[in-house]
Amino acid sequence: MPAPIAIFYEHPDWFRPLFSELERRGLPFVRLAAERSCFDPGERDPPYGLVFNRASPSAYLRGRGQTTHYTLAILRHWERRKIPVVNGSAVYRYEVSKADQLGLLDDLGLGYPRARVINHASQALAAAEGLRWPLLVKANVGGSGAGIRRFDDGDELARAADAGELDLGLDQTALVQELCPLRGGRIVRVEVVGRKFLYAIEVFPPPSSFNLCPADACQTADGRDLVRSACALDAPRTGMRVQGYTPPPEVIRAVEAIAEAAALDVGGVEYLVDDRDGEIYYYDINALSNFVADAPNVVGLDAFARCVDYLQARWEAGT
Repeated sequence: MPAPIAIFYEHPDWFRPLFSELERRGLPFVRLAAERSCFDPGERDPPYGLVFNRASPSAYLRGRGQTTHYTLAILRHWERRKIPVVNGSAVYRYEVSKADQLGLLDDLGLGYPRARVINHASQALAAAEGLRWPLLVKANVGGSGAGIRRFDDGDELARAADAGELDLGLDQTALVQELCPLRGGRIVRVEVVGRKFLYAIEVFPPPSSFNLCPADACQTADGRDLVRSACALDAPRTGMRVQGYTPPPEVIRAVEAIAEAAALDVGGVEYLVDDRDGEIYYYDINALSNFVADAPNVVGLDAFARCVDYLQARWEAGT
């Protein structure tokens, strides 16, 4: 019997369906809480047959900011010891840097909302020069909509910068980025498992919301309530609506190219259609993309079962 699968995670509720599916199959696994973790760099034989990285860059919102950079160190440790890691250090680089995400999209020749990268609030107004308003100031290390603020004109941005109100996040780096008007009031999240297309959903966010976690979705687009099994039992209802969607073939090819280039084994890529020009712009590569609430009803498949199929195959093959 191979050594067990290790699930390296931070959020206490998001992965209950994953744990349940592993238990249902009788697969040996251990839960490794990222915020209470340690490792010995001299350790030669870590006791895991496979590690699935589920650490979140938004951990600091929940009082667990110590996990963000620690995660990279422990992933590299496991990789040096030849432990197969799903969503390893290569993609974690993109998980904790929106600037790197845009650089990858640019390398692939894919459209994205125009942006400039700053490391001091005093640079924000100059960085906005030539960009279309409204703009976002978006922390480089984000997640769950953290550190995002909208500005409608230069005066508003200048006042916020002068007052010290801009949140540049954990690494004091941020994007000044165009806020594209959403055609149809929706964005699309495409999920991959094994770096291949699994499903896509249209997400209709509430006004002024940037937290688009699909596990938080409350209803389908036609108003049917969803079972939010990955949320805390007392989680507030967000008003977010979702529905299954089949993207154009060129989008699926682009998302799979992003996943391959980023080494994104399991995760999501988000894009929008800009209502001003009808162009597709990719804007988020998410290695901790949570599966949509009540996936069988929304997209017609059990996403956690498909994910565990992939984990089990890699674990049994030792790759």
